[in-house]
Amino acid sequence: MIIKLSPIRCEKPVPAVSVQAEIVVIDGERFDFSPLPEGASLPAEAVGSTWFVGQVERIAGELIVTLRLPHGASPSSAVAFPEPLTVTVDGPVMLPFDPPEDDVLASTEEVIDEH
Repeated sequence: MIIKLSPIRCEKPVPAVSVQAEIVVIDGERFDFSPLPEGASLPAEAVGSTWFVGQVERIAGELIVTLRLPHGASPSSAVAFPEPLTVTVDGPVMLPFDPPEDDVLASTEEVIDEH
């Protein structure tokens, strides 16, 4: 499975994503794409989740999905320009993310306090 990411500025946290064969689980909600035949595509609107954008496709046997990737006001380049993820094993999928700005401020303050 290939997961493409579409960065979007919003205050939502990065979702918990996992894969089980051809099932994508986002924050506990399951989306089963196993019935999608070779060469077919499914518009994101038909999936019934705002996490999906573009089309879900099966090309050369590979399932390809595009998910929204929420980010804050100043995303790192890894979040603003994410590489597609090739998922070859079942389990959690680590999406790129930036720590919340409160966490960054707290760790900066800790470094300052140490000196």
